Amino acid sequence: MDFELSVMTKLNDDMLQIVEQILPYFQPAYTVSVNLIDTIGEKRDIPIVLENINMQDDYEGNFDTRRALIYTFRFTAKTYLFGPVTGADVSGEIIKKVSLGFVAGDTKGANRDLTYSAEPKAVKNYTGNSITKLSKNVETEDSKITVESTIGLQVNQLIDINGETLQIKSINDYNKEVTVIRSLYNTDLLEHVEGSQIYIIDSQDDALLEPGDDFGFTGSLF
Repeated sequence: MDFELSVMTKLNDDMLQIVEQILPYFQPAYTVSVNLIDTIGEKRDIPIVLENINMQDDYEGNFDTRRALIYTFRFTAKTYLFGPVTGADVSGEIIKKVSLGFVAGDTKGANRDLTYSAEPKAVKNYTGNSITKLSKNVETEDSKITVESTIGLQVNQLIDINGETLQIKSINDYNKEVTVIRSLYNTDLLEHVEGSQIYIIDSQDDALLEPGDDFGFTGSLF
């Protein structure tokens, strides 16, 4: 990438004092460390090369014309272009599961006593498959919702209603009433009208998570 820097002075002595503060740094390049991508800390050393210097002096003219000395420095800065990242290129680098093991006693011969495993969990529905609908309006203070059918619903299951993530705590099949925990994973606490679609959040949604999406974790001990 080429660019120019121009310096204008009235006196030649002023110009030389400025130039001598610039030229020693370029032999012929001056290297600057640049943080190209803040999110991943991608830093590169960028050489800036001094290509040439042009001088312009309009000294010749009338005595009432102001004299101007103009030095023009031409530089070339090397840079980097990063192409798009496709899923096929990074699929093997995305961490899908983390396991942490605890041991007791002599670590040289101890067996693993306890392992905690965590995997990313979707906090919204991606598939678009509705499982049932609300049969009554839901206010923001309600902890129970009434549905058209409880078939397919399970305790501790996450559901998505109009972008609000809820967790099922108990199910009453007789009156089709479901007790829930509202507004999980910082989703907005909303009012929902009768007939709103209810979507389950399951392993199919977990598989559709993309880098940059909001997500939670599922944890297990063994």
